[in-house]
Amino acid sequence: MKGKKWLLGLATISALALAACGNGGSDNGFADNGNGGQQAEKVSGPAIDEHPEVTNDGEPIKGGTLKVALVADSPFQGLLSPAFEGDNIDDQIVSFETEPLFYTDNEYKVTDEGAATQEIDEENKTVTYKLRDNLKWSDGEPVTADDVIFAHEVVASPDYTGLRYDSEKMGNIQGVKEYHDGKADHISGIEKIDDKTLAFHLNNMNVDLEYGFGGPFSYALPKHQLKDIPVKDMESSPEIRQHPIGFGPFEITQVVDGESVEYKANEYYYGGRPKIDKIELTRVPSSGILAAVQNHQYDLVFNMPSNSFDQWKELPGYQYATKPGHSYSYMGFKLGKWDKEKGENVPDPNMKMSDPKLRQAMGYALDNDTVGTRFYQGLSWNANSRIVPDFNGIWDPEQEGFYYDPEKSKKILDDAGYKDTDNDSFRETPEGKQLVINMALPDSGETAEPLAQYYKQAFEQIGLNAQLLDGRLQEGNNFYDRIQKDDPEIDVYFAAWGTASNPRPDGLAGRHSFMNYTRFASEENDRLLDAMADEKSLEDENYYKQQFKDWQQYIVDEPTEIPLRFSLEVTPVNNRVKKYSPSPDDTQRTHWNELELTADAPKAE
Repeated sequence: MKGKKWLLGLATISALALAACGNGGSDNGFADNGNGGQQAEKVSGPAIDEHPEVTNDGEPIKGGTLKVALVADSPFQGLLSPAFEGDNIDDQIVSFETEPLFYTDNEYKVTDEGAATQEIDEENKTVTYKLRDNLKWSDGEPVTADDVIFAHEVVASPDYTGLRYDSEKMGNIQGVKEYHDGKADHISGIEKIDDKTLAFHLNNMNVDLEYGFGGPFSYALPKHQLKDIPVKDMESSPEIRQHPIGFGPFEITQVVDGESVEYKANEYYYGGRPKIDKIELTRVPSSGILAAVQNHQYDLVFNMPSNSFDQWKELPGYQYATKPGHSYSYMGFKLGKWDKEKGENVPDPNMKMSDPKLRQAMGYALDNDTVGTRFYQGLSWNANSRIVPDFNGIWDPEQEGFYYDPEKSKKILDDAGYKDTDNDSFRETPEGKQLVINMALPDSGETAEPLAQYYKQAFEQIGLNAQLLDGRLQEGNNFYDRIQKDDPEIDVYFAAWGTASNPRPDGLAGRHSFMNYTRFASEENDRLLDAMADEKSLEDENYYKQQFKDWQQYIVDEPTEIPLRFSLEVTPVNNRVKKYSPSPDDTQRTHWNELELTADAPKAE
């Protein structure tokens, strides 16, 4: 149900270990691929067994305070609303105090267990939401159909400053585009039936609706709190940054900007009052989290760096829980600009990275399996697709994708006319011009620098001159800002994408998605993405799955980004915590209200 989730934390590793990665040495775990290059041995998945649940013995205490560490090397942005939060860190903070309207099952399709239910009427092209009768905001006010309508009016407003408006998705609701363009004072396709029921009249029916997408925004906003704040000012308002109101299991009581958040149990939570009284969430830099865990300062650690797994996986006082990573790291190429007036990405054929052959060559130059083994303790491995493996039947395990083969990279470049014409060891463009590729990476921990140097060296091995943007790593928030604003100095950037519970990849690949930071668009890409969500996909599952396979092959031939690694997410869990079971999207099935503690402080044994 979520939007984008950037890669914020990279694990710590020494430069010495990195230097062996991909250097063709005898100890690097590579196998000769028969063509003179070095190809990594196949890695089928994570190097450990999955532990989807942690259940500790012991009599639970009454109440108590859960201590949560959130690993991030930059202060969090503090946009504490589902309509405005724009990265994984704020998303995790928000997840305790608000929820999407729907829960999903193991196939990520909407169920009747959440805050609302939905009914899809294909014939009349409507989807109807019914809110729970006992659904209340944390201040005791009822959540009504007006709050859901208000959320759509905010996100579709011409003054909206967040990332959630998509003219293609939300524009599927009748009247949304007219409202967004300032030609109407309300959204004609949203019908309030009663205080707890509303219907959305759609232009097209599609399979996304089964996942809680397809047009309607799957959240509500507290109209009684926000209605008098101009939409253009909401993002900076204290109601969003300091005193947000949600209907999740906990209520935010205090925010220290960028550093910590305190919560108390929401007495009005529709799922029942939480069994613990408080949560204290603290941002901890990656450089300090291992010592904090060894000193048993926290009960749960989100975004724990994978590189230290061996040092805490058997630490007294802790177990660990795992979940399939619903994200992948990737290398993105800047290929155009965002046209705000049109609400679409506009490719520029004159961009430095516009040649798909150049992009393909860079994809085959990286040894992601060895990076995953040596950087991340085997908890990440080469990604063959932009569809994550947890989407069974849609992810194609036979898709070859990109893999490590530097000799193939060199041949692609040779055939495309990229040659070293001045004998400086670096290739020039087919036109004979100097080619320097500027790479942007966030400064996200001790691993970031050696990883950046590995990328630089890997590209040097195939004759490409790739340099760090401005000669250094970028501070996290500045990195995001420059990517979103299409800084012309950036040619390539390294980030991650959270796929959430909808497998359709148009959020990162669609013509009308602002979060498609590559700015790529094509008629064929439009056709393939649209085919995933047309009415036939809603009726024919085999047709639906075939569209994904076709698209996955297309983006190998026309790579706008190169998927790098899938991952298994691992969370340290202290032995005083009972009933912790992470789901691929925590806010949907973790049930924070049921979590209990068996001691007054984190246990050392």
